[in-house]
Amino acid sequence: MSFEEIYRLYFRDVYLFLLAMSENPDIAEEITQETFYKALKNIHKFKGECSLKTWLCQIAKNTYLTHCKKQKRLTHEDISEVYADATMEDLVLQKEEELSVYRIMNCLNEPFKEVFMLRTFGDLSYKEIGEIFGRKEGWARVTYHRAKLKIQEHIKEES
Repeated sequence: MSFEEIYRLYFRDVYLFLLAMSENPDIAEEITQETFYKALKNIHKFKGECSLKTWLCQIAKNTYLTHCKKQKRLTHEDISEVYADATMEDLVLQKEEELSVYRIMNCLNEPFKEVFMLRTFGDLSYKEIGEIFGRKEGWARVTYHRAKLKIQEHIKEES
C-alpha cells in the first residue's frame, strides 16, 4: 500500500481522534498533518504488531501531548494576543463551557479518562483502544464501562 493510500484511508480517523482530544479543529488539522509527516519519516519502523490505524493514533497522541506541553509554556501576553478579537462575554461563556466539560472529565483517573475519550470522541473500537494500551479488547470494554459509571455518579452528585 502506498503512503498516499494510507493517508487517504486513515486521515479522517486520525483527525477525528485528535479533534476529540483537542476539541479544536485547527489544532486537530495541524497535528494530523504532523502525524502523517512523522509516520512517513518512520514508516520503516512500523513492525505490524498493531494495526496501521492504531500505530498512527499512537503517533498522533504523542504529538498532541508534546503540543500541549509546549502550549503550557505560553505567557499570559501570548494568550491575550490569541483572543484579542473575542469579546469578554464570549471568553467568559467559552470558559464556563470548557470548565463544565473538564470538571466532569477530571473526575476520572487514568486510564478511565483516556479510554473514555478515545471511545467517545475518538470513535476507536475497543480492540484499537486495547492495542494502544497494550491490553486486550475486554480490558478496554470494562474500563470504558467503569468510566461511564464514574461519570454518571459524578453527575448525580452535582445534581
